[in-house]
Amino acid sequence: MTSELHETTRLLPGQALRMAVDPGHALWVLEGCVNVVSPPGWFGETVFSVKTPLQAGDVHVVERGGWIEICALSPAEFRALPAAQPAPAAPLVARLVQLLTGQVAWRG
Repeated sequence: MTSELHETTRLLPGQALRMAVDPGHALWVLEGCVNVVSPPGWFGETVFSVKTPLQAGDVHVVERGGWIEICALSPAEFRALPAAQPAPAAPLVARLVQLLTGQVAWRG
């Protein structure tokens, strides 16, 4: 789902950028100040978003995947760093065979 931005992105004050990200995606602010608005979440029956202010040198890691918004408070430059890719999980059938043949200890 992650939008890939391989180079730095510049925003002028008042400009905003919306992008889709996966959990673990990071934003590194190189210059200026921005607000990062988290993907919408639910608390009971209420939708909410968290706004995180960042300054030059700050790195923000997105905890939940979805659409974030990056709003420039001053002339800003940042770099989007994609989330590390997890190692692929063994298929369920292969895992079951390993458990039945005793090749893997049970981690219940």
